[in-house]
Amino acid sequence: MASTTSGDVLPSGGRIFTTVPDVFFIPEFVFGGLVWILVASSRVIPENPLGWVMFVSIFCFVGTTLWFFIFLCGANQSSIWPSLDVGFHFLAVVFFLSASVDLAYITYLKGLFSPTGEFLKLYRLDISAVVMSYVATLLYFLHTIFSAIRWKNS
Repeated sequence: MASTTSGDVLPSGGRIFTTVPDVFFIPEFVFGGLVWILVASSRVIPENPLGWVMFVSIFCFVGTTLWFFIFLCGANQSSIWPSLDVGFHFLAVVFFLSASVDLAYITYLKGLFSPTGEFLKLYRLDISAVVMSYVATLLYFLHTIFSAIRWKNS
């Protein structure tokens, strides 16, 4: 993967598609959006922990979209942006990890009732959401680590 050149603090424009950690933007969109879709397509019972999961997935999806367009437009060229990049992605990791644990626990409790019929379909959707949530957590974690390395080197 290419690194930033010409003295830019962070890559901008098309270079975000060729630099680590910025190549993680698209997979973060995909897996974070899948969590949002899968949780929204099942019954949101109980509301409290699954409401948190929905908030986290929507917040991170919108935040990553905004972050992606800021990088794409090149508005990220001051010295504060590397630390903001690490901060946003660290917050996303903490949020997604807490949401993943909540979602996994609720799914586990639903599975104790030996799901059948329509409930089995919803249970499988919940299992898929748990898997996608942990994959999204991993992607945000990797983005945070590589952003911190880039921040240290800048």
